[in-house]
Amino acid sequence: QLQACGGGLVQAGGSLRLSCAASGVTFSRYVMAWFRQAPRMEREFVASITRNPNILDYADSVKGRFTISRDNTKNTVYLQMNGLKPEDTAVYYCAAANTGTVTRVTTQYAYWGQGTLVTVSS
Repeated sequence: QLQACGGGLVQAGGSLRLSCAASGVTFSRYVMAWFRQAPRMEREFVASITRNPNILDYADSVKGRFTISRDNTKNTVYLQMNGLKPEDTAVYYCAAANTGTVTRVTTQYAYWGQGTLVTVSS
């Protein structure tokens, strides 16, 4: 199971940190990622991190503003979001994939969290 939290309402330019705690899986084996889905939009990739924390991947729209990290001792993945924009408003989902490297393909993620809502006001 994946349990995401940390969403909320923030003004443009502000920051939030999302957390996603895993249970029932060997967390350190999985590639972890964040996706988001805005109203009436497809779910889109945000960022991913491999078991080796040095391998990261970011969507162009968040590169330089968001940082993904993980703590394998706490079975938790984080998404630090700075410089938030109204277009970042979405439900954010964490996901886990048993692949060897970063992937943006949603169907490769076997486990999904319930989502946490981020709303950025202008």
